[in-house]
Amino acid sequence: MAERCTIRPGRVFVDDRGRTAQLHGIGLQRVGDRWLAWGEDKTAGDRFTAVACYSSTDLASWRYEGDALRADDGDIGPDRVVERPKVLQRPDGRWVMLLHVDSADYSFARVGYAIADRPEGPYRYVGSERPLGNLSRDIGVFQEDGVGYLLSEDRDNGLHIYRLREDHLGVESLVATLRQQARPEIGYESPAVVTSGGRYYLFGSDLTGWSMNDNVWTSAPALDGPWDDWRLLAPLGTNTFESQVSVVAPVGDGFVYIGDRWTPDALAESPAVWLPLHIEGGRVRLEWRDAWSIEELNA
Repeated sequence: MAERCTIRPGRVFVDDRGRTAQLHGIGLQRVGDRWLAWGEDKTAGDRFTAVACYSSTDLASWRYEGDALRADDGDIGPDRVVERPKVLQRPDGRWVMLLHVDSADYSFARVGYAIADRPEGPYRYVGSERPLGNLSRDIGVFQEDGVGYLLSEDRDNGLHIYRLREDHLGVESLVATLRQQARPEIGYESPAVVTSGGRYYLFGSDLTGWSMNDNVWTSAPALDGPWDDWRLLAPLGTNTFESQVSVVAPVGDGFVYIGDRWTPDALAESPAVWLPLHIEGGRVRLEWRDAWSIEELNA
């Protein structure tokens, strides 16, 4: 396995400039013959400076493409928390970035929207909302047949799946709300959805702040359900190999689990935990690898 194509879970990625790639809380999309990733730039800690954009052909070596969105004022000022940049392409070809936009005490709890003509940006910030009046913190996105969906954690009501407006710059309707089994008053955060074998698979993390926990998954025949009971994503007690899900990405014939191992005192150096994820026979399996490459997914 060539070293430059090797993914080593539990380490940071280093970009083409020799710097730690700021791929935290990322969004990931296949665009042409490469992947583009948008990550939280944590070089200034937890307050917002920029969303960085990177490109890769192997998910192991990364080229810095520039800042896709930079701190400005208001919602995305340098005193704000801006997390979970997720990007979708609209049917008209333009690109929309969705963000968790918050105040330092996490009371603002809104989803923000920005738009660009190119996936790398620069993005123009449009504004934010509480979707259908609900709190919105950690988010994910999903797209199918040109229709966009927002996945959003609402501490008061659960994990919501929303259908986006046609322009992807706002929420149109509520599709489903999922809650925890043990604590039905709340849901899971940092959600991600993929499809396989005619079913939808939803992944999420418990609400434990920067601390890791045992992430979970569920599946359903449709986005509006019915959703199965939640199941553990990794062996009990491993805290999902000390990581929190950010994205589950279809890659080749398989999937890649993309997680963060948050280091609160040095957020910019928080390691990446990216692992092959298997969906077979309606079941999900995540196993630790010390080193691997995406070529193995197609072997």
